[in-house]
Amino acid sequence: MSRIGKLPITLPSSVSVNIADDNMITVKGPKGELHQQVHSEMSVSIEEGVLSIDRPSESKEHKSLHGLYRSLINNMIIGVSEGFRKELELVGVGFRVTNTGQLLELSLGFTHSIFLLLPEEIKVETKMERNKSPLIILESCDKQLIGQVCAKIRSFRKPEPYKGKGVRFAGEQVRRKSGKTAASK
Repeated sequence: MSRIGKLPITLPSSVSVNIADDNMITVKGPKGELHQQVHSEMSVSIEEGVLSIDRPSESKEHKSLHGLYRSLINNMIIGVSEGFRKELELVGVGFRVTNTGQLLELSLGFTHSIFLLLPEEIKVETKMERNKSPLIILESCDKQLIGQVCAKIRSFRKPEPYKGKGVRFAGEQVRRKSGKTAASK
């Protein structure tokens, strides 16, 4: 029994949902517009401002698709109405970040700077304050895209367990390991 798939999605007044004949769902709102192709066997319906997804049978594949598409459509509706925001902090001596439009320049202790061109759907802001770790603030209506970009930025220098240096999400706890112990005689 798919508990997630059975939950109805209430549509905010600022969001409009359009279902095409080929199960292409288009969600429009104040923050943007998103599209999602739904599996042909799933049926999507809107009644009195409530969107629901129905599956044809109780097979394992249909149950998993039921929950998947419900979550994807719910994330689309939240994204176009409220948006998603992720913050990454750079922990380490000499780590810096600047942005020029959609071009992000990262100095992460390598011999060269890393340049990353971000998609137009993502708004980027960088903060460099004295005695604080540099911050990268990303905002978008697409949860999948913002997660992918965060993972890409984090992959340049993941937090290491000994000193905790690297790119991490704001508020993330890094499990620390103790280093070498002195040789006892």
